[in-house]
Amino acid sequence: MKKLAVVFLIAVLPSLGFSQSIFDKYEDMDNVGSVIVNKGMIDLVSKIGAMDDDEDAREFLEIAQGLQGVKVFMTEDESVSLDMSQTVKKYLKSAKLEELMRVKDKDVNVKFYIKNGKKKDHVTELLMFVSGMNNVEIGHNGRKLETVLVSLTGDIDLNKIGSITDKMDLPKDLNKAGGSR
Repeated sequence: MKKLAVVFLIAVLPSLGFSQSIFDKYEDMDNVGSVIVNKGMIDLVSKIGAMDDDEDAREFLEIAQGLQGVKVFMTEDESVSLDMSQTVKKYLKSAKLEELMRVKDKDVNVKFYIKNGKKKDHVTELLMFVSGMNNVEIGHNGRKLETVLVSLTGDIDLNKIGSITDKMDLPKDLNKAGGSR
């Protein structure tokens, strides 16, 4: 019986400690750019930034301290964009995320989804999916992105995100992302 319990623990333990995201498959694709920031890096930046006297920096660090991870995937490949769209739809059903807001400007669609946290105005995940950017040039190298997927996980206070976006030069509709659910 003890051997069976040990075998069971060995089989189950990896899945408890290392949660894979449905989006991790994009990390190794040649035609997908990715930025993955794990908790260790977030903690390191928070410690370094804690020495900063700037109020905006401190506000940003308060948000960062609650984050467990940040994943950004971008592609200009139409077939990968289609796959990302299908994967997001599948994920939304299984993870039970709620649409927070959407913005449409010409062909570009920006959608924000959240998974509610334990506290009011806190979420455990904020997912942003941008599609239809056929002619949007990004950066200095003339890259034209089609789709961008951003996932933030952790304890995210929407009020703090809203206060940061209020200070940025963003379209008025995007400022609604904080606190107004």
